[in-house]
Amino acid sequence: MTRPGRTATGGHPGQAPAIERAKSFRPTLKRLVRRLATFRVRMLVILASIIASVTLTAFAPRVLGHATNLLFDGFIGSRLPAGLTKEQAVDALRARGQGTFADMVASMDVVPGEGIDFGAVGTVLLQVLMLYVGAALLGWLAAFLLNQVVVATVADMRAEVEAKVHRLPLSYYDQSARGDLLSRVTNDLDNLSQSLQQTISQLLNSILTVIAILIMMLTISPLLSLIAVATVPLAVLATALIARRSKPHFIGQWTATGALNAQVEETFTGHELIKAFGRRAEVEAVFDEQNQKLYESSWKAQFISGIIMPTIMFLGNLNYVAVAVVGGLRVASGQLSLGEVQAFIQYSRQFTQPLSQIGSMFNLMQSGVASAERIYEVLDAQEESPDPVDPVSPQRDTGHIVFDDVSFSYRPDHPLIEGLSLEAQPGQMIAIVGPTGAGKTTLVNLIMRFYDVDSGTILVDDVDARQMTRDDLRGRTGMVLQDSWLFGGTIYDNIAYGDPSASREQVIEAAKACHVDHFVRTLPDGYQTVLDDEGGGVSAGERQLITIARAFLAKPTILILDEATSSVDTRTELLISQAMANLSSDRTSFVIAHRLSTIRNADLIVVMEDGHIVEQGTHEGLLAAHGAYFRLYNAQFTEPVDQG
Repeated sequence: MTRPGRTATGGHPGQAPAIERAKSFRPTLKRLVRRLATFRVRMLVILASIIASVTLTAFAPRVLGHATNLLFDGFIGSRLPAGLTKEQAVDALRARGQGTFADMVASMDVVPGEGIDFGAVGTVLLQVLMLYVGAALLGWLAAFLLNQVVVATVADMRAEVEAKVHRLPLSYYDQSARGDLLSRVTNDLDNLSQSLQQTISQLLNSILTVIAILIMMLTISPLLSLIAVATVPLAVLATALIARRSKPHFIGQWTATGALNAQVEETFTGHELIKAFGRRAEVEAVFDEQNQKLYESSWKAQFISGIIMPTIMFLGNLNYVAVAVVGGLRVASGQLSLGEVQAFIQYSRQFTQPLSQIGSMFNLMQSGVASAERIYEVLDAQEESPDPVDPVSPQRDTGHIVFDDVSFSYRPDHPLIEGLSLEAQPGQMIAIVGPTGAGKTTLVNLIMRFYDVDSGTILVDDVDARQMTRDDLRGRTGMVLQDSWLFGGTIYDNIAYGDPSASREQVIEAAKACHVDHFVRTLPDGYQTVLDDEGGGVSAGERQLITIARAFLAKPTILILDEATSSVDTRTELLISQAMANLSSDRTSFVIAHRLSTIRNADLIVVMEDGHIVEQGTHEGLLAAHGAYFRLYNAQFTEPVDQG
């Protein structure tokens, strides 16, 4: 946990979190499209269904326009004298000076004296109904298949991220805020899923609808089509300009979300420490700052992208007025029928609607791609070096460890360990002591290959650790850390985690050997007592004993104990020391300890300062030498001089 009063990203209160520039929009979108293309067959069926649905929907207004013509023709026919032909009726209207009306009647399919043919109208309406029902069914099929594709795609990405997390080196977690990483694999993936589900079908449907409707409008009137299309460049330009302005804010929104999650996660984890030091106001100030950044980026992103649809609707309304006026004049002149104009007006409304939808989809698309970029940053992160193609496994399993001229640094310009050589014989207990920052924990991290050495070699039973697979190396190693990690589950399951194949008798035996059995049996549910992921319900010392029992059950050849007794009372320390003694029996063990009383019986004590071994020997021999170990020991056990 970072120190209270500092942000999760390591900055000070009032300092803005570092926001990396996102990758460009197009490459990320192409990666998503390639991923969706793995479901090629279903995507083709989705595309075919949407095309068929759009085609049926596009034909419906034209057919409905025919029904309008039947109604209007019947209405006009009933007002004309019966017994005349259409030509005679037109001539009679012209003779009375009604030339415009005559031109309109001449273009219509009327029989003077006959009214509306409701049977024909009903047939046309039934056809329209069938077109809309067919379009709806095809649309539902496309939506169903698309939902499957998107859910499967995001599930695959979630699995890839989970696998990637296990392949990332420890240095990645050292440099990343945990809350931000959690936000990427939860919030960003969920946002991407929602964005894909809402945008893909809608975009395909809208684009194809625009094409289909444009074709239908051209078959009715090229002039009206030109008027309708005149607003498209303006709509596209407005959408592009607004989307460009909103993209940085969407990126900032999701980056700020990750930073805020990191801050909240840190605060919840360290709430006791924050209260103990009275830093609540400072932590709240940091939260308010992060929350304000999220608020500002969120409302700007939503407001700017939200302008797209009203802008396109305004242009669409202008287009609607122009089409209605010109269309009315064309009907009056007999150049178009009322049904054709009615269909065209419907088409013009449908033409601007998908354009508005495309504009509004850019809102979701920008947000989804911003989340995808953050996810791909995790997937593209440099992984730990791969295991050798032809790994070597030690022929014996004795725990003989040799450091041969090992050098290592976390950063090239800050060397930590230089030219270190050390040998641990099988079954020896090696204690590593020294001031904070001397390189003690780094030394055992190199044994586990959490980091690889810069130069030199670490031999495990005469085999270079880098020639072994990490699973092979770590399978021979057990580790008990200062922070006792327990997962949510029963005490029994936490111990059995060391060897899932162990029998219940073996688990109980490990618990007894590590002084766990006696306090577990005092609990109401015994070994079935459920712990939360922070080990609530048992004390810090009892949690540590459980982790030692877990390592005992694993039966490792090499044992690493990193400050395992640093945070417990004297009585519990004695129990833990006895448990560690049982655990380290007949095993090569490396013990990092600040309490020097716990390592008096070590076979070899190594004193480190600034990444170098400055002394090594037994407890008595090092005290007699009056060197660095002597000074450390006296610093702990010599009573301060009373100056009063």
